[in-house]
Amino acid sequence: MSRKSKAASRGPSQRQLRVGEEIRHVLAGILQRQDYYIEELDGLSITVSEVSVSPDLANARVYVMPLAGQDSDIVLPKLNQLAPVIGHQLAQKVHLRRLPRLKFVLDHSFDTADRMGRLFLSIESSDDDSSDQGNGEPNNASDQDV
Repeated sequence: MSRKSKAASRGPSQRQLRVGEEIRHVLAGILQRQDYYIEELDGLSITVSEVSVSPDLANARVYVMPLAGQDSDIVLPKLNQLAPVIGHQLAQKVHLRRLPRLKFVLDHSFDTADRMGRLFLSIESSDDDSSDQGNGEPNNASDQDV
């Protein structure tokens, strides 16, 4: 087995996780305080849910989601267009030798979690329906009197 495939199967290192979490924390603050005014993003609440950093710390994927998923077609292109400016602000607050290149992507984990929740509810409700139907015989004495 080659060295590359072993490294790919292990997952992110402790350093990658630490750097990603630090970038996520500072980016959330920058977007919340609007340190750099972006007219298209004025009044929008943007959640930075995760920052995934490459093993060489050269690139970072920033998973974002506008509040309720609205205006994502406006938010993502604008954030990617202004990524160098946002990266400059980030570099002033995060102390790294070299800051990763930022790429903003839409976070689908909220949609996936919602879909899974609805699936679990549908399974529970179908189990309840099937147990209520049973074999047609009364379950307790009060049903027999009727």
